[in-house]
Amino acid sequence: MSTLADLIANHPSNKNAVFIPDGPTTTYGKLAEQIEHISEILAAAGVEKGRTVSIVLGNSLDFMIAFLAVTRSGAIAAPLNPAYTNEEFKFYMEDTESQLVIISPDADVARTAATELNIPIAIANLDKNGELSISKSGSILTKRSSVVAPSEDDIALFLHTSGTTSRPKGVPLTHGNLMASLENIVNTYSLNQDDLAMVVMPLFHVHGLIGVSLSAMKSGGSMVIPPRFSASNFWQIQADTNATWYSAVPTIHQILLMRADDDNAPNQSFRFIRSCSAALAPTVFSDLENRFGAPVLEAYGMTEASHQMSSNLLPPGPRNPGTVGMGTGVEISIMDDKGSLLAAGETGEVVIKGPNVTHGYHNNPSANKEAFTNGWFRTGDQGILSNDSILTLTGRLKELINRGGEKISPLEVDAAILQHPNVSEAVCFGVPDEKYGEAVQAAVVISSNTSEGDIRSFCTQHLADFKIPDRVYIVDELPRTATGKIQRRHVAAKFAQ
Repeated sequence: MSTLADLIANHPSNKNAVFIPDGPTTTYGKLAEQIEHISEILAAAGVEKGRTVSIVLGNSLDFMIAFLAVTRSGAIAAPLNPAYTNEEFKFYMEDTESQLVIISPDADVARTAATELNIPIAIANLDKNGELSISKSGSILTKRSSVVAPSEDDIALFLHTSGTTSRPKGVPLTHGNLMASLENIVNTYSLNQDDLAMVVMPLFHVHGLIGVSLSAMKSGGSMVIPPRFSASNFWQIQADTNATWYSAVPTIHQILLMRADDDNAPNQSFRFIRSCSAALAPTVFSDLENRFGAPVLEAYGMTEASHQMSSNLLPPGPRNPGTVGMGTGVEISIMDDKGSLLAAGETGEVVIKGPNVTHGYHNNPSANKEAFTNGWFRTGDQGILSNDSILTLTGRLKELINRGGEKISPLEVDAAILQHPNVSEAVCFGVPDEKYGEAVQAAVVISSNTSEGDIRSFCTQHLADFKIPDRVYIVDELPRTATGKIQRRHVAAKFAQ
């Protein structure tokens, strides 16, 4: 299987593929028919191979059909967050040179943005039976044209980096990139046709799209797609569908833990629980395993690698809290700032190689020059490889705090603060300081009464004096991206004034 067009070709047609809570259930046979039908509708409507189609749909069956139909037609799918502002939509649509925007009937902001850019608009409508139709200018499209299958070198997906250190960069990913990544994920977790994944991450992001949904399809398993993550419905959906695994950012895991007893969460639940997209504190790892009775597997992924690069392994394989495991079909090494590879135990930049890695950023030669060294892709993350090739991340290179020449990993400070029994979330960051160049500060969310002084005092048990935050802000919530990530630069901007 070399392209997304082949993704579900060999699955039993009567096998259930997608469950929608309080909605339709779709088999692989029906899904394949709809993908083919909509791809031919799009081709007849003028969608050209090799050009981008923006998709502005929530987590839904219509998203999955539209996404796979666009890629089946040979066009490039560019999913966008439905919550974007007008200016954000316009930036991404222009940057991808979108030829068409597929939206839901109520996506007014995206519609306005596309109209202002003179980009044609198609409306996706899903009926109660799970049948998708596409409308333009108020009329349902029925004309169909045959499509030529894409090749593995064709671009299938166009995403943007989350912009943690700069303006978002366009990341084109080929069919070959995606299929290699899906194969790695299926093999890592032994996914099979008996598995059912619960999709709690947004489908416009690699975590939900590649890390869960497409991987479930690759394995011949099933998925349940709620319209959004809801902690109050989570365990009922799991019970109703017998879901065997889910993957989420640490924030979602922590929400489920905090509500576990009130929600009567089971003590034995999934075959495994996966965590990715942000660092999982060892204390949260332990609490998840103890409360939900499932192995917790922390993984490491990024957009430029078609998501997954490394992961901890299912029992009896190694599962090391505080690490992101070993390379999963991806070569991983550590490089110094001069481009030399380092030995085990030495700290440097994490670099990767593999068929899942993008061939380069879109129209950005300077970024490509910085990103690739001797065939290795530089992730921008700092880490250490053990003698057993287990990877520990120590922070983003541009987020390391330089306090008077001492380099401090924010992740280390986060982990220390999170051991405090009354702290549920913590983010450390650096702020400008006249004396030391940078000072250490932190923002925390507490679960029960405590004070800034108490938290700083607690840190003395776990951190050297120079790593202890000078200020600890106690807040009700921390600023997050749409995918639940906490970006330090946003936190620093909010609290460092």
